[in-house]
Amino acid sequence: MNPLFSIITVTYNAASTLSPTLKSVKEQSCRLFEYIIMDGASKDDTVKIAQNAQIEQMRLFTNPDKGLYDAMNKAMDVATGEYLIFLNAGDAFHSPETLQLIADTIMDNDFPGIVYGQTQLVNAQRQHIGDRHLTAPETLTLKSFANGMVVCHQAFIVLRRIAGEYDLKYRFSADYEWCIRCLQHSRHNIYINETIIDYLSEGLTTANRKASLKERFHIMCHYYGTIPTIMRHLRFVPRFIRQQLKERNNK
Repeated sequence: MNPLFSIITVTYNAASTLSPTLKSVKEQSCRLFEYIIMDGASKDDTVKIAQNAQIEQMRLFTNPDKGLYDAMNKAMDVATGEYLIFLNAGDAFHSPETLQLIADTIMDNDFPGIVYGQTQLVNAQRQHIGDRHLTAPETLTLKSFANGMVVCHQAFIVLRRIAGEYDLKYRFSADYEWCIRCLQHSRHNIYINETIIDYLSEGLTTANRKASLKERFHIMCHYYGTIPTIMRHLRFVPRFIRQQLKERNNK
């Protein structure tokens, strides 16, 4: 019998951030999962740290890849779970009961295409530093993502059979485009009105914000139209200014 969840963590030289993720997975009260670590041939102690975590359901792969999203595609190729959950190194489930909450939600709602919830931001010391600037909506539709990535990728749990591969032409925002395509194929999206993911706010996209925003703009134009996207971006300006001020205050 296949597990309910395939939890996937992609790593490359992640020794400094991986331990909280491993601890989070290992502590889950729900055991209906496999844990796939897809490592890009790290040169630090990433693989050793993962092995020492002694997570029974773990499958560890370590081979060179073409980047984050290529590794995610490789992980999906070997995944056997009915639902996909992507946790980057440094990210974590919010509590030991989170996976059980997600499982109960799935069972109670006849296996929806997407289950999603809220995300809080943490720093490297695992201190809560705020919520995402975009709040997951109670009702999620394809049009919701016209306003940006309103649900964090890690808090976006997708039925495996409706999930395609990540488009590797996007270096920093393939997850955003992937979520849109998943929404195109999902008939039923269920909201969990709780924080389910602690997100480490020092990731790849954060470090390459301008390139990521440029990619997202092109993705929005493709799926939602150029003129409507430009008009929405004009409305995004006050939100962007507020976010910049908030980040400065958190430093």
